Amino acid sequence: MGFVLGLVLGITLGLALVIGFVKSENARSRRRSQLAAAVAAFSRLTVEDTRKILPPEFYPPWVVFSQRQKLDWLNSLLTKIWPYVNEAASELIKANVEPILEQYTPVILSSIKFSKFTLGTVAPQFTGVSIIEEGGDGVTMELEMNWDGNPSIILDINTRLGVALPVQVKNIGFTGVFRLMFKPLVDEFPCFGAVCFSLRQKKKLDLTLKVVGGDISTIPGLSSAIEDTIRDAVEDSITWPVRKVIPILPGDYSDLELKPVGMLEVKLVQAKELTNKDLVGKSDPYAVLYVRPLRDRMKKSKTINNDLNPVWNEHFEFIIEEASTQHLVVKIYDDEGFQAAELIGCAQVQLKDLEPGKVKDVWLKLVKDLEIQRDTKYRGEVHLELLYCPNGMENGFTNPFQRDFSMTSLERVLKGGANGLEVTENGNGNMPKKRDVIVRGVLSVTVISAEDLPPSDLMGKADPYVVVSMKKSGLRNKTRVVNNSLNPVWNQTFDFVVEDGLHDMLIIEIWDHDTFGKDYMGKCIFTLTRVILEGEYKDSFPVDGAKSGKLNLHLKWMAQPIYRDS
Repeated sequence: MGFVLGLVLGITLGLALVIGFVKSENARSRRRSQLAAAVAAFSRLTVEDTRKILPPEFYPPWVVFSQRQKLDWLNSLLTKIWPYVNEAASELIKANVEPILEQYTPVILSSIKFSKFTLGTVAPQFTGVSIIEEGGDGVTMELEMNWDGNPSIILDINTRLGVALPVQVKNIGFTGVFRLMFKPLVDEFPCFGAVCFSLRQKKKLDLTLKVVGGDISTIPGLSSAIEDTIRDAVEDSITWPVRKVIPILPGDYSDLELKPVGMLEVKLVQAKELTNKDLVGKSDPYAVLYVRPLRDRMKKSKTINNDLNPVWNEHFEFIIEEASTQHLVVKIYDDEGFQAAELIGCAQVQLKDLEPGKVKDVWLKLVKDLEIQRDTKYRGEVHLELLYCPNGMENGFTNPFQRDFSMTSLERVLKGGANGLEVTENGNGNMPKKRDVIVRGVLSVTVISAEDLPPSDLMGKADPYVVVSMKKSGLRNKTRVVNNSLNPVWNQTFDFVVEDGLHDMLIIEIWDHDTFGKDYMGKCIFTLTRVILEGEYKDSFPVDGAKSGKLNLHLKWMAQPIYRDS
């Protein structure tokens, strides 16, 4: 009986093990099939499919989706013919770059020339190509290039002290994007009239300087001065929008050459809530603005000491050569005196986003790096007023970029249709005399009310009043005190005679009145650009420096323009 029972149990257990093993193998087979199907599906995903599945914020900064196609065939070809390219290109580059080096020679040097220039034995590698979809009569191609070369470049440097130094440029590392434009398209072989080439984007340019048989550090500042000169030469000779035009077929291609197409006027108004870079006290911020990073085209504001909410109210003008691709860059630095300034943050504005002839008021958030847009730290904001005026534009003003004008573009807009010139008699006949426009008038400020102000008293209320002042003239007025209210209503009007509306500012401060003093609640700062252009407007404005609250104002401008001979 026991034998039969054991036999039955053994057979049952054996069958159970066999069935379990079969089911396990079937399940593993199904999982492998599903995994293979998933891998196959992933292999068929395009870049656009991947972007739809996973939003950009989930990718690390080093992940880049490129639309460029690989160019292995071109790299193989270039490697084989590089010795010949090196010989031809070296002479061409030397002839074109040397005059620009002379143009940007630092003050401490009397001359800078090439004594030897070859590109070495290592050919650059093209990592991708793309065709830019643009309207117009032409084809635009962009090539991404990496080059870690071994060139033999020696500069003959002569200092103001009469010392001659041979300086070797070595360890060059370069990454950038070159743009080729084939235009205009014609019905004659090779089907385009000219080729334009330019360095569209300079991603990296590293180099090392060494005095042959000496130490470059023996002359303080020499290394940085030469390096800045080389970078400026690259920027001014080939970096977009600069382009070299090579005619292929006979014809006039002057329209392809670089030339100014307009003027950008920038009013640097203020910044707020800047990151403090000093351990003791506050940062001393100043701003650097540029469209092209050339030394003679970069503008620098004055330094505001010990202030994280600086107010500049400064005007700058920039020549624009390519409005569709150029952008304005603003960098805020902390002035460290004799030490190198420390970057607080930077921002940029695309010129294509500006409506020609219209003033745009913008607040830009500062970031650490314009190339890597994954910086989530708050570094403050900068306030700009921007006006782009293309050449030849008729927008209520005449010849806005005429050489005889001594006014800014914004002054010309605000001036209306007058030409800003006065004809005077002298011995040589009639000569135009330059005149500066002064936007003079009466500014009427109505402080209507405030809403949702933060409580300043122990009882959760406040006794607010408003101080209205003009920054340049120092004129001040204040409203009455409204007791126990976080939503005060004043409806009081103040008139100010403004002598120079383009360069003055309206400052409105809110205070809490106490028996033995007063507490600051917040403020609003305005340029007069909008009220001068619109004549009159009513709006609500957030209160800076307060946790909450907004101020309701009505501004009106009554112009009395005058002219000043210069």
